[in-house]
Amino acid sequence: MAKKPVTSRSGRFFKLAGMTASVAGQYAGQRARKFLGQEASETARSENYSRMADQIAGTLGELKGAVMKVGQVASQTQDFLPREFSDALQKLQKEAPPMPFEVITGQIEAELGKPVGELFEYLQEQPYAAASIGQVHRARLHSGEDVIIKVQYPGVDESCDSDLKQLRMALRLGGLLKMPRDSVDQLFAEIRERLKEELDYVNEARNLEAFRTFHKDEHWLLIPKVMNNYSTRRVLTMELLEGDHISSVTPERYSQATINRIGQRIFTMMADQLFRFQCIHGDPHAGNFAYRPDGTIILYDFGCVKKLKPEIIDAYRKALVSALNEDYAALDRHLIDLGARVESQPAVDEAYYAMWRDILIRPFSDDTPYNFADSELHKDIAAKTPTVFKYLDFFKPPVESIFIDRMIAGHYWMMKRLGVQAAFRKELERYLAEH
Repeated sequence: MAKKPVTSRSGRFFKLAGMTASVAGQYAGQRARKFLGQEASETARSENYSRMADQIAGTLGELKGAVMKVGQVASQTQDFLPREFSDALQKLQKEAPPMPFEVITGQIEAELGKPVGELFEYLQEQPYAAASIGQVHRARLHSGEDVIIKVQYPGVDESCDSDLKQLRMALRLGGLLKMPRDSVDQLFAEIRERLKEELDYVNEARNLEAFRTFHKDEHWLLIPKVMNNYSTRRVLTMELLEGDHISSVTPERYSQATINRIGQRIFTMMADQLFRFQCIHGDPHAGNFAYRPDGTIILYDFGCVKKLKPEIIDAYRKALVSALNEDYAALDRHLIDLGARVESQPAVDEAYYAMWRDILIRPFSDDTPYNFADSELHKDIAAKTPTVFKYLDFFKPPVESIFIDRMIAGHYWMMKRLGVQAAFRKELERYLAEH
């Protein structure tokens, strides 16, 4: 039996307020013990963080909506939260438990103005997918076309702002934010802007058509067509395009050559969006991609799309060129232009940049295929994370390019999970040479 959803603004507020009070109380107790000279051990501190994080992640998962989406973003932005918190939020990347079917049918009828039976030949009760701000159901139009319907959970858009304020307060009172206040302001403003766009399915329909037009010559990339007569701000109906979830991309059905070809295509799609379209699909997790044994990629969910400023693309391109050429003085300047480096601080030690460059360049080091299945890039990055504290005042979260970082991290994990073996150096250099 599904738990009754909390959809009213006041219900969500009290649920989040209770979570905030509990987390703040735990943190205050921890600070009091420290003041009295009862310093907790590293293990005890880690366990305390884990308890707070599990409570926050559990509440966000139950409430869904903006706070769950922020939790998903936060889990991929691990430079401003303790590791235990990021680990707990990883749970929110998995599919959410579904809403009751009567809530979904009620929302469809309220939005489209007709009974479900008049609108569709059938509407499948079992969700096709359940996520943070809505869920997807399979259906068939009376004209015979198979479709999927994305239905936004009731109350999610109205409570977005208050949800974000409560979550931010919980993170601050729990001592969990590891960044200056102005950076927190910028980060939450960026997340709020993306969420507002994602909560508007009319905006997503426009994004779908824009990306379909941009990728029209890529026969290997499929993006669903929107059924405008069955779509509103909170209901989005699209053609049904089916493929295999990444977990079904197995050696029995996909040869290594096909997997490598899919990897090359993922890289091309990502680079095209970044450098040519200057607009990226900002939610690259496994549930938003599907595959076919002929090497076709299907791309879903265009709610989170980030249009990039030309000057940000230019600074990003120049930063990559400088890193490849080991010109660390130039890299330092371009990171300032990118908004990642604090301009008032002196130049960063070149050895620090060289250390990170030597790790991050591995998939692009030469023309030898890189085996993502065996990659330990993420472990090597995590091992060097303590060095960040030495330069904490030199860097800040690059708000304008945070979704680029999110896109690259998401695609890295997909390449690894697929087991791609491919060389990207020459193709990367081609994109970087374009102006």
